[in-house]
Amino acid sequence: METVAPQKEIIAAIKAAGGDAFKSCYQCGMCDTVCPWNRVSKFSMRKLVREATFGLTEIDSEEIWRCTTCGKCPQVCPRDVKQIQSGVALRRIATEYDVFPGGVAPIPGVAASLRAEGNPFGEPRAKRADWAQGLNVKRFEEGMEILYSPGCYLSYDPRGRKIARATVEILQAAGVDFGILGSDESCCGESIRKTGDEKLFRSLARGNIAALVGNGVKKILVSSPHCYHSFKNEYPEFMVHFEVVHITEYLHQLISAGRLKLTKDYAKTVTFHDPCYLGRHNGVYEQPRAALKSVPGLQLNEMSESKKNSFCCGGGGGRIWMETPKGERFSDLRLEQAVSTGAQVLATACPYCTTNFEDSRLGRADGGASIEVRDITEIIREAI
Repeated sequence: METVAPQKEIIAAIKAAGGDAFKSCYQCGMCDTVCPWNRVSKFSMRKLVREATFGLTEIDSEEIWRCTTCGKCPQVCPRDVKQIQSGVALRRIATEYDVFPGGVAPIPGVAASLRAEGNPFGEPRAKRADWAQGLNVKRFEEGMEILYSPGCYLSYDPRGRKIARATVEILQAAGVDFGILGSDESCCGESIRKTGDEKLFRSLARGNIAALVGNGVKKILVSSPHCYHSFKNEYPEFMVHFEVVHITEYLHQLISAGRLKLTKDYAKTVTFHDPCYLGRHNGVYEQPRAALKSVPGLQLNEMSESKKNSFCCGGGGGRIWMETPKGERFSDLRLEQAVSTGAQVLATACPYCTTNFEDSRLGRADGGASIEVRDITEIIREAI
């Protein structure tokens, strides 16, 4: 199989993604100075930009799959070189040619699961709401205050299910009139889109939009920043607009309005990790911190790299499904940063971050005894 796309096709894809943005690059290398890959291995976005500009990029190379779309390089780029959009365009070519190097070999399997069952795990669609058993969660009906969309990880992953259940208990304690769509819901498609499978993303999006509109949904509560980003910023491409709220925003609203009472002491030191797609991509920084500061007894210590400078966990851009060798995992470094603050708990608000941090925690010499990993909802739940 030919693994190098025609030069004209690569250049055309780059132009379609961001006009002549790559040609605006004057090779200053600022992207490389902030890229998290250069803290664990070696990767040059600057080099990839130069090669792509002239159609020299080989689509069978692991390099085009490295980017986690964390958003650090666009915020320092002086020429608005659209690195993420153009990088995804290269992946689209690889997807069209069915070229997946070793480290990204799981992607076709994930895509097949999404097509068949609407989730990346290949679990039965009919079991999408099993996480809610015993919680008296209703199916969404038009007129309800809000739809809760837990996403794939919180619906199927055993660790994620605990977060979904904690979220429901919080909503019930606050008297929120909410429901879920269960098996009528599919993956939002954000991550598969970042791997270059635009056709599959659009299919998933259209299916979800039909279910949302058909059930009269106007306001959506999500736990995943990736769902948040997709529903809020990408679904409007299909000429629909929903009010989308991330759980950290909603927690802040409920606490501020007096609907959620936090009375139990949580006497622990906590540090908060800003997920890339909640913070850098969508500007949600203060609400999760305000919610945590409302917890009695909780002490919040910041990591040196926080808010817009937060260090990526490594799960964005579809890399949550790809193979990352031990020693190249961003989450290992981030966990060390968390431990160095003296925190007993690393809190976050993204299922990808939680998954990666739990893996890194269990891989530590102490077996993870030095620090806990908690979603913000689990902490708030303990304080009710």
